[in-house]
Amino acid sequence: MGITLTPQAADHVSRYLAKRGKGLGLRLGVRTTGCSGMAYKLEYVDEPNADDSVFEQHGVKVFIDAKSLPYLEGTQLDYGREGLNEGFRFTNPNEKATCGCGESFTV
Repeated sequence: MGITLTPQAADHVSRYLAKRGKGLGLRLGVRTTGCSGMAYKLEYVDEPNADDSVFEQHGVKVFIDAKSLPYLEGTQLDYGREGLNEGFRFTNPNEKATCGCGESFTV
């Protein structure tokens, strides 16, 4: 199933990589934190890791480490603005619940 990027998310990543002047794509992962247990982490990739799975859509590569992949399988990554807030949004079919502040989730 993999990971999907909306055109808006791909456009944002492409523009940022161009402005940054380097990078292969975006790394999406999870880390243990928050009230619900896990949080998403994003960073730009200059060098892939040996255990990365790579998904490409709209000309943008998304790198995911082997430990994070089971929690992220089927996730859609979007980017948008809602009121004064702007940022990435995750639609993850594996989420069972999110915390009240929206910073963490559980699977």
